[in-house]
Amino acid sequence: MVVLPLANGVAPAIFILGDSTADVGTNSFLPGSNARADFPPNGIDFPHSRATGRFSNGLNSADILAELFGYKSPPPFLSLNSSTLKKRSFTGINFASGGSGVFEITGQSMFGKEKIPFSTSSNNKKNVVTMREQVKQFSSVRGMLSHTMGSAATKKFLSKCLFFISIGSNDILAYYHSRRSIRKTEFLGLIGLAYETHIKSLLNLGARKFGIISVAPIGCCPSQRVFNVSGGCLEELNELAREFHPILDSMLWHLSLEHEGMKYSLGNAYEMTINVIDNPLAFGFKEVKSACCGAGKFNGEAICDPHANLCLKRDEYLFWDLFHPTQAASKLAALTLYSGPPRFVTPINFSQLAEVR
Repeated sequence: MVVLPLANGVAPAIFILGDSTADVGTNSFLPGSNARADFPPNGIDFPHSRATGRFSNGLNSADILAELFGYKSPPPFLSLNSSTLKKRSFTGINFASGGSGVFEITGQSMFGKEKIPFSTSSNNKKNVVTMREQVKQFSSVRGMLSHTMGSAATKKFLSKCLFFISIGSNDILAYYHSRRSIRKTEFLGLIGLAYETHIKSLLNLGARKFGIISVAPIGCCPSQRVFNVSGGCLEELNELAREFHPILDSMLWHLSLEHEGMKYSLGNAYEMTINVIDNPLAFGFKEVKSACCGAGKFNGEAICDPHANLCLKRDEYLFWDLFHPTQAASKLAALTLYSGPPRFVTPINFSQLAEVR
């Protein structure tokens, strides 16, 4: 099936918030961050084999979604300055930061001092841009737009823009690998409330169209299979990801009733990914357990850096490194979000979200 991109203007701009699944280089601007990918062989399949800070061998889903809507991928907010923002032909900004989470503390410390992915930076410098900070950054952009366009025009403009959010994996990973001093149901309730707070803040700033991506089966990541003596997925971790989806679904539905003009599309990253893991050959993948780039068991015991093992046929791998998908997997995910059926994205897909009035 050939998917044609929407004509420019259907969505006047795209704003992207979230974690490393959508980061296009934000953390490269944080000298103190240990959640970075601005070194080879990351980016080996990016134009000129540049390590851009994306946790991928090439593009990620945020890049490909932007392309499907007829735009270049929005640049990281931290790469811009106020004069650049005022002058540029405005088609969007990416605020996503690898290692961040729904909770303010995620990516800095979380539920104790255990060794968890992208935890506390050792030099006390900023490790990630938190979700709350990302919303603040958008608020500053809104202020600049309002100053340039006027309040009424900005409100109308933002009501047509798309807001893509991909976050939650790091919170769940951190909770699972901590001592878990609070019950699962309490944790899921807290993460749902925190997520709702961020969406409400964006609504108050004028956002109306939300493309939300839920948490994938992170228990199947190479780094998590390492903890299973059988080499299988960590099902308890997957269960947390799976149970988070209906919480998002209910939250978005209720907010859409409370806020006039709010529209949303919820991508079920869990179902999308499990479908590929269960039927890899149908999607052109031959390896869905091991990472293409890494070291140790499943290539999941070390980050992707110049010393890592590197596979040759990267398009045949579902995972690029110990946590993140390859460019091929990201492209499949983006196409599914853009035009997929209700099994994977509801109540409408991302292309329908852009078109709805």
